[in-house]
Amino acid sequence: MRLILYSKPGCHLCEGLQEKLEQIHNVNFELEVRDITTRDDWFGAYQYEVPVLSIVSDSSTEQPIPRPSPRASVSQLEQMLRKYL
Repeated sequence: MRLILYSKPGCHLCEGLQEKLEQIHNVNFELEVRDITTRDDWFGAYQYEVPVLSIVSDSSTEQPIPRPSPRASVSQLEQMLRKYL
């Protein structure tokens, strides 16, 4: 499975979530980080929402998942991802 993290430069919540996602090794996924400032459509959709996590299914359809709490630990984030992956 593939996870997409919509982010923007200087977003501390985005950076924190990315760091935690990169520490997860017990769930198999590929992480793609997308900078919303590089495309107008991403910026328009997510400028007030980042960080946004989406799962990409086998049919290449994106499905946003609920934003985890910034206080969630790596293990809590891993448990949440298991529900969606």
